[in-house]
Amino acid sequence: MISLVERGESSATAVVLERLATGLGVSLATLFDEPAARPAPVSRRADQVEWRDPGSGYLRRNVSPGGFPSPIQIVEVVFPAGARVAYEAAARPRVTHQQIWVLQGAIEIALGDDRHELRAGDCLAMVLDRPVTFHNRTTKPVHYCVVIASGAP
Repeated sequence: MISLVERGESSATAVVLERLATGLGVSLATLFDEPAARPAPVSRRADQVEWRDPGSGYLRRNVSPGGFPSPIQIVEVVFPAGARVAYEAAARPRVTHQQIWVLQGAIEIALGDDRHELRAGDCLAMVLDRPVTFHNRTTKPVHYCVVIASGAP
């Protein structure tokens, strides 16, 4: 699959990319970092990488400066109406924390057996140590921000 994606012959879904990232010991957001000759502390909107999941249609954009040495990454997501994405739990080389801050709309997030209904202004803090499912049960897209913090390996 990696070879097909590298050659542009296939588009990996978010679930496949999450598995690859876990296997590589990095966050999913790191896969979208643009290599920088000299990492800069500012990420200009025009340079931020956007990617659309071919499976669910969700759009993600890395907001954080790529390649900058920080344990924190920020990702903006627009999740379509009716979309659902489920990530399996996998052993991770480091503890990964996420906070999901809903800017507009509503989304259901299941972390293992725990279900959380989030609406605009709500923020969910979680550790990625169980399966996670994102489901937009509404008829409108949801817009949210993900803040990712990775601990030491």
